[in-house]
Amino acid sequence: MLNRHRAPRVRRPVVAAAVAVAVLALAACESDSDAPARAKGDAGPSVLAPGKPGEPARTLSADEAAKAAPGDSPNSADFSYAQMMITHHGQALQMTALAPERAKSSQVKRLAERIAAAQKPEMATMEGWLKTNGADKGKEGSGGHDHGHGHAAMPGMATAAQLAQLGAAKGTAFDELFLKLMITHHQGALTMATEVLSEGNSVLIEEMANDVIAQQTSEINRMRSM
Repeated sequence: MLNRHRAPRVRRPVVAAAVAVAVLALAACESDSDAPARAKGDAGPSVLAPGKPGEPARTLSADEAAKAAPGDSPNSADFSYAQMMITHHGQALQMTALAPERAKSSQVKRLAERIAAAQKPEMATMEGWLKTNGADKGKEGSGGHDHGHGHAAMPGMATAAQLAQLGAAKGTAFDELFLKLMITHHQGALTMATEVLSEGNSVLIEEMANDVIAQQTSEINRMRSM
């Protein structure tokens, strides 16, 4: 049996967290009724913000610290992830649709049902997110990534030949090939989700990516035990 894959624990950048904490601390200090009034021209207390890896810490004023706190406006990585993951999920649904008639194992059939039940609403959520945020913005800032993004650029995608082979298989042969292709497919989704967690900026996309990691890691473990 293969080793189980553990979902990576992803944290927000340390700098952003430190700045946010520092800003809150400053606000609390300034609201203290016992604090002495500032002299004219006094810039107020400074904040020591950790630098990026390999860079020294920086000293920021209260105003600079407040401005440094990051927003959550979507960037090109967020748009690209949503657009490509819709296509990625679409192929998974294409594969699961074959299971009711071609699979022999009841476990494989139930797994296919669970995958389809989870990924259909995820696709709808991402499509709604793109519509709300303007998919055209993502195309302009992501080098033209859209629903037609090449399959070869998305990790874990089955080739046309592999899909044809799966469609022609039946019984135990189908079960074995389905599990093999779907494990690879899920691993590709984990790669994409992990990348957007480090490169994206949207809180909603971050939540969706974390859901993908949790759900598909669990399914990979289940498939490896079959």
